[in-house]
Amino acid sequence: MTKLNNELLNGTFKFPSDLKVSENQESPEKVLQFGEGNFLRGFVDWMFHQLNKNNLFNGKIAVVQPIQHGLVDMLNDQDGLYTLFLRGIQNGKVVEDKEIISSISRGINPYSQFDEYLKCAENPELRVIISNTTEAGIAYNADEKFEDTPPASFPGKLTVLLHKRFKAFNGDASKGLIIIPCELIDRNGDNLKKIVLQLANEWNLGSNFISWIENANYFLNTLVDRIVTGYPRDEVQKLTEELGYQDNLLDTAEIFHLWVIEGDKKLSEEIPFTKIGLNVIWTDDMTPYRTRKVRILNGAHTMTVLAAYLHGKDTVKECMDDDVISKYMNNGIFNEIIPTLDLPKAELEEFAAAVSERFANPFIKHYLLSIALNSTSKFKTRVLPSILEYIKRKNELPKTLTFSLAALLAFYKGTEINENALMGQRSGNEYKIMDDMPVLELFKKLWSDYDETKEGTENLVKTVLSNTDMWGTDLTGLDGFTSTVSGYLYDILTIGVNEAIKKIL
Repeated sequence: MTKLNNELLNGTFKFPSDLKVSENQESPEKVLQFGEGNFLRGFVDWMFHQLNKNNLFNGKIAVVQPIQHGLVDMLNDQDGLYTLFLRGIQNGKVVEDKEIISSISRGINPYSQFDEYLKCAENPELRVIISNTTEAGIAYNADEKFEDTPPASFPGKLTVLLHKRFKAFNGDASKGLIIIPCELIDRNGDNLKKIVLQLANEWNLGSNFISWIENANYFLNTLVDRIVTGYPRDEVQKLTEELGYQDNLLDTAEIFHLWVIEGDKKLSEEIPFTKIGLNVIWTDDMTPYRTRKVRILNGAHTMTVLAAYLHGKDTVKECMDDDVISKYMNNGIFNEIIPTLDLPKAELEEFAAAVSERFANPFIKHYLLSIALNSTSKFKTRVLPSILEYIKRKNELPKTLTFSLAALLAFYKGTEINENALMGQRSGNEYKIMDDMPVLELFKKLWSDYDETKEGTENLVKTVLSNTDMWGTDLTGLDGFTSTVSGYLYDILTIGVNEAIKKIL
């Protein structure tokens, strides 16, 4: 079967009528991207493709492979082209959007093409650096040296590139770069800048270079949000037959996308995503948007999945299809989480409605047990702040969120640890509870010693809630919290989670 490449794109091949295909125009390389994986291709590169289609950027992306083994050979084999399927529910309707993305010019492996990599620094048209090198990618490596070809870490590679650019243009401030990391760590731009400056100091690259880093370059903090499901291994044969050509870099993602960029809004004129209606927010402070995502999107997952799993559900989509669970989740989001947040209510409700549509996406199979991993720490960061803020603002307990903690305790019911997992039981079948070992050991002991009475339930709850290592504070000090959680837990254990949820609704 014919492979996707420029020859196919510019020839006489008859593409499917529902596939968006645009001309692959020659453009200067204005973006250098660290990372060639599914996420960046399904998110950032798609966005730059839309800008180019609308004649608002006229620039290509050169992709740097951040580790020794990766996909750049495959990318070059296809002339940087790949097909992206965006699939999901939008405004209540199932949507499938298929497009050939042509924003990438080439791939570079700095481990075998180090000189070619450094040459990118001499390109006067280069303006933007993008990265997604996993959460561990923005990290200091004390062992690497300036002379390494290349340095092992992403910050090391970036420091060497910036130094080359500084030298090539004699410290010209106008040749500084807009650096936009997409790694999923808090204050990603600030963290990256700190490590680059540390390396520049340790490598004795000079005060003028350090000053140029600080004053001529923008390190922007970002928040990215799109589920990119990647290469559709299970359905690739069917999709390939529909397309009529072979694409080894086929990528799939949901419809929803959000990019919050904290930085000078004048930069949005250079990268005008908002002019074509993309959901990109330039802001002076991304904190409320991060809080919104953690509390609503991540919080909805954490407050729902453990109760839903005990109720017999296995995927997020099944939760949305169940009247009791979906009502439970929406009650938690709209009546208990949103009132604790400070962005405009309409904006929060619009985001929450989009979350519900995303959870109902028929193209994504998101397993509850995957989301349940390390639920105690997730509860502490995603749900507990909403509970505490709700009490502060309303002077009462939020029923659904409080119930979700009881569901967590019920989910962690096990008396045996095998292969670093506490073994739980659902309808006579075992499931693995994955968390830090001290957490698993605590629950194993508590449930092994459990006295199946209301008093025994309250004693168990009291022990867990007073564990400051787990929650960062003693939760038994919250008025009525221990007895309420105990009552909910006792209901779950005696009448089942479904009836217990109905009681609070």
